[in-house]
Amino acid sequence: MKSGAFAEYKIFTGNSHTKLAEEIAAIMGKPLGKLSVNTFSDGEISVDLWETVRGVDAYIVQPTCNPVNNSLMELLIMIDAMKRASAGRINAVIPYYGYARQDRKTKARDPITAKLVANLLVAAGADRVVSMDLHASQIQGYFDIPVDHLLGIPILVKYFKQKNLDNLVVVSPDHGSVTRARNMAQPLHAPIAIVDKRRPEPNKSEIMNIIGDIEGKTCLLVDDMIDTAGTITNAANALKDMGALEVYACATHPILSGPAIERIQSSAIKELVLLNTAPIPDEKMIDKMTLLSVAPLFAEAMMRIFTNDSISKLFD
Repeated sequence: MKSGAFAEYKIFTGNSHTKLAEEIAAIMGKPLGKLSVNTFSDGEISVDLWETVRGVDAYIVQPTCNPVNNSLMELLIMIDAMKRASAGRINAVIPYYGYARQDRKTKARDPITAKLVANLLVAAGADRVVSMDLHASQIQGYFDIPVDHLLGIPILVKYFKQKNLDNLVVVSPDHGSVTRARNMAQPLHAPIAIVDKRRPEPNKSEIMNIIGDIEGKTCLLVDDMIDTAGTITNAANALKDMGALEVYACATHPILSGPAIERIQSSAIKELVLLNTAPIPDEKMIDKMTLLSVAPLFAEAMMRIFTNDSISKLFD
């Protein structure tokens, strides 16, 4: 049954990003499934599934964003509820995969929390995971179930192609994002540069040097996520100080915690383009931020999964 076609699919969501789930459901021409997620007085999460899912292809849209632990527990409990209600296949649609930064041991006695979360999702009963721009692509291998890894770069490339920026250089804010910068630069027919930095402690970065020619150029910084915005704003300020004409920035996941908004507002970044894989409260939306939707891409991927069509065609 699980490898064959399903007669029906239903879309559900928890509390982490209902707006995105509603947008995806509208594109797919379906109402969101009847499900409520509440908490007991001590903070325990309670899930009530108000319609049958027996034999259906169930999609749970739930990025594990802030509050990360609540979002993750909601997702696990929703999966468990659907498994016990005999859903035909349970697809965890996780636009932003939390705990992905802890994907390897960097020092003795480190946990590998990205693998732990993968184990929890499988143990809860997920049959498939659909995510976007995992912090490290090898996280796909942490699962023993299919993982569809969607890419946000094409959405960002399309936006910046329309801007027709002159003398563009795509810049990686650190060595870990070089491949991402190269994938962005190729369709934009732009060279790349690299910000060489060191990180003395978590969420703090210090610029060391710029590798590449950026003087008098329009620079486009690209990263997978912006959390406290220290890396991206330090890089933008360094580029401007070293002769860049203008600095744009883009990222897939807008975590925007702590001093992020203040840093972005006061930085050399002219425009910051983000995807809506996680919700941004209205009070955090500032004039220099542009938000693009991932809903059409996720809706297309979910329809292809339901009809057993190729997902790889989305990247052609």
